Amino acid sequence: MAQAAALSVLSSLATREVYPELVARFEKESGHKVSTAWAGTVEITKRVQAGAGVDVVIVGGDTLETFIDAGKIVAGSRVDIARSGVGVAVKAGAPKPDISSVDALKRALAAAKTVGISTGPSGVYLNSLFQKLGMQEQLKAKLRVAPSGTPVGDLVVKGEAEIGFQQVSELVHFKGVQFVGPLPAEVQRMTVFAGGVHLASQEPDAARALLRFLARPEHAQTLKQYGLDPGAAPD
Repeated sequence: MAQAAALSVLSSLATREVYPELVARFEKESGHKVSTAWAGTVEITKRVQAGAGVDVVIVGGDTLETFIDAGKIVAGSRVDIARSGVGVAVKAGAPKPDISSVDALKRALAAAKTVGISTGPSGVYLNSLFQKLGMQEQLKAKLRVAPSGTPVGDLVVKGEAEIGFQQVSELVHFKGVQFVGPLPAEVQRMTVFAGGVHLASQEPDAARALLRFLARPEHAQTLKQYGLDPGAAPD
């Protein structure tokens, strides 16, 4: 076995539930040790732009590409780890709204007193979706935006949002909420969460090994248990 490395990772919250299980397997197999800091996309962007001293960054694919273009992430090091759709949740014990169709979703949004979204990829998409549905003005006063790094589930549990929208993986096992389901297929948006090696990494080989491990096809079933799909889109 090559000399063990100590890796530092800065990661989006979308993979937080499944990640420890996969990293434990990686550490056992490789002998490397991994420490991870969790943050929202806004905070990750700030830290990367400020020269965060980490080995690996895991974030939405579009954001990772901006880091690569800016020379913060090693070109060619991107590995797609997992994909997640946008899901809907209400407080545990609350009636489940019907979101089985686009029209049903519109009715649920219209009926809700407050609507929680994030500042991450799902929130960016939802703002464009609300506009597409012709509901942007109607929802403006109802929107509650979770601060970067704060789960939308927190807003739902506290009663600050009657209905919450975020990545399925961030809602499906969140304590105190009831997962309603994913957005209807016609308006669903899948976000790819990808990792790359930070330009300043002192352990680039071990960092690449971690990313390759996280993306192994054998982890597909584990990912699904946590509301995620494998990073590579099906043919």
